[in-house]
Amino acid sequence: MSVLNTFQLQGKLALITGSSAGIGLALARALGEAGAHVIVNGRNHPKVASAAQSLKTEGLKVSESVFDVTDSKAVADAVNDIETRLGAIDILINNAGMQIRNPLHEFADEDWHTLMRTNLDSVYYVGKTVAQKMIARGQGKIINICSVQSELGRPGIAPYTASKGAVKMLTKGMAIDWGQFGINVNGLGPGYFKTELNQKLVDDPQFSSWLVGRTPSRRWGDVQDLGGAAVFLASDASRFVNGHILYVDGGVTATL
Repeated sequence: MSVLNTFQLQGKLALITGSSAGIGLALARALGEAGAHVIVNGRNHPKVASAAQSLKTEGLKVSESVFDVTDSKAVADAVNDIETRLGAIDILINNAGMQIRNPLHEFADEDWHTLMRTNLDSVYYVGKTVAQKMIARGQGKIINICSVQSELGRPGIAPYTASKGAVKMLTKGMAIDWGQFGINVNGLGPGYFKTELNQKLVDDPQFSSWLVGRTPSRRWGDVQDLGGAAVFLASDASRFVNGHILYVDGGVTATL
């Protein structure tokens, strides 16, 4: 097999959580373009259906699965349904996440719990449920979406930073426990990307100017920049990469 062929995903079934918009949708598109049958997920049925249809019009093989990643029973039911309807999940990308900004001393307790359920608990619930299926088959690829905030802090986002730091370490723990079963678990750490989640920052000239000056590549990230890294981690090209966090950040984590 040539090295280029190891990047192909034909015949693979990939579940991407939180993939009806933004980074998740871009990752679904990238894996679909590499040949995978992708499953678009979210909690909003019309939004999921719209995203799936947009990918289908591009000629990609797409299915939908609407469920709440923060509900462990809903996750179990959904994964069982997917494997019954569509077959074995070969690739999981835990992408679902959210941001709540506020100084830590003013942060509401319920907001803390909401953020942790979405950013951290979901990775545990979906990751464990899918891994149990993969373990029985002796193979699988899991990619957890981390962040430059897995390494670096910023004012007003301490809880988000805590959640993404935890996702980084959970990724390493998953790799340690599940590597023996033929499962590769890695993290993908986006820097600052132009998405709905960051729109206020994109629209803030002062912040945008600071960020571009702070980033060695001297620009915001575009979601398409994540596609190649995701395909690499999802494919046989990364078969001996395990417990690694691949930062796609234009160099932000490389410089002070």
